[in-house]
Amino acid sequence: MFGWMSALQPKGTKRMTDTTGAYDGGATGVMSGLIEGTGVATAVGWRPVEAIAVGDKVLTFDAGMQPVTRVERRALWSGETSCPPRFWPLEVPVGAVGNREAMRLLPNQGVMLESDAAELVYDDPFALLPALALEGVDGVHRVPPRHGIEAVVLYFESDQVIFADSGMLFFSPSSRDLMDHADKDGDMPLYSLLPLDEAVILAEAVAIQAGTAGMGAPAMPRPPVASAAA
Repeated sequence: MFGWMSALQPKGTKRMTDTTGAYDGGATGVMSGLIEGTGVATAVGWRPVEAIAVGDKVLTFDAGMQPVTRVERRALWSGETSCPPRFWPLEVPVGAVGNREAMRLLPNQGVMLESDAAELVYDDPFALLPALALEGVDGVHRVPPRHGIEAVVLYFESDQVIFADSGMLFFSPSSRDLMDHADKDGDMPLYSLLPLDEAVILAEAVAIQAGTAGMGAPAMPRPPVASAAA
């Protein structure tokens, strides 16, 4: 039924379409999205992701300012019991992957990294990988979430990558459904997620590159938010 999707896929990559979660008994856990408190670059400066509403303009990596078309908020864990470890976010120390601040990422959240290894293998210095691939790299580890904490997903007319105040780039999906994508001839996905095995190798290469340089991983470019808002 969805054979058209495989024709659009570069070999070894996976289309990112929606937020991911899972059921555990009667409770639901969320595995992608931005954890509340994450600052995002907008037309009026840095704002916490949970404060952004439909229609607000957010600075994107490839398309400049783009309006948010949908906002989805979910509790990271909806159960009354302790959150199962598979839903725990990853704690990323300062500088582990170019981040200026410590941050927490959900396991399946798409993170864009820049590295020489990515350029060598994929002919592009930027690669999109699941945050889970960072586990074990330069002290990145799982931590239990605070009860009641929420994850937020910002949707756009088309797939985008957005800037966070930690210095990182995060994937944000399109609000269009799969059939909308299928109806557009040649509408090849702009962003594809590396499979986990390849992403783990790339994450390790980024760590090695950082160690060779004698400093943290290369910092991602900080967008000119103030000038963009002017």
